[in-house]
Amino acid sequence: MILDTNTAQKTADFLLQIKAIKLNSENSFTWASGWKSPIYCDNRIILSYPEVRNFVASQMAKQIKEKYPNTEVVAGVATGAIGIGMLVANQLGLPFIYVRPEPKKHGRQNQIEGLLEANQNVIVIEDLISTGMSSLNAIKALKDSQANVLGMIAIFSYGFDVANSNFANEKVNLYTLSDYENLLLQALKIGYISENELETLKEWRENPSQWKQ
Repeated sequence: MILDTNTAQKTADFLLQIKAIKLNSENSFTWASGWKSPIYCDNRIILSYPEVRNFVASQMAKQIKEKYPNTEVVAGVATGAIGIGMLVANQLGLPFIYVRPEPKKHGRQNQIEGLLEANQNVIVIEDLISTGMSSLNAIKALKDSQANVLGMIAIFSYGFDVANSNFANEKVNLYTLSDYENLLLQALKIGYISENELETLKEWRENPSQWKQ
């Protein structure tokens, strides 16, 4: 769920301004999964814009203080959320760790990088939620290391039903700064898309794996 409507709209506006999110209902993008999509999101570009990255980090830090005041460690999901996660941890004055998709093949073979002690309260930072599987994989690694995972805060979510089900099944609280609905509203408001394009974008979200341009 989004943290609040004002934050969701402002975040969406920033993401569109800096082209972290691109919408194109006529020439689709191809995701790594093979899905055809009229939207592409790369939140890593946020780090190149001081105003935007400071806004995102401050909003996340604010919500952690309000919703998870007992947080002891901030964890970023590699690689997309390492940068923003570090900024959040810095604002909160808390230790930072990050979680790889899988253990390294060499050295100490760590999946979690940084100091994590058993039973510490951890909040997880993510940049983007699609199906949620990679995010939940990181949470599983933390729990396997005896961390007490309080929840996850992400920059943006597509709001797929499968993601909502996955997080609900694992009993993980998920909050996002913005989401697909607020993105479309903001894109229409600023004239980035037309009413016809809005309908196409809504149709895609209903069944993205089967969507045909």
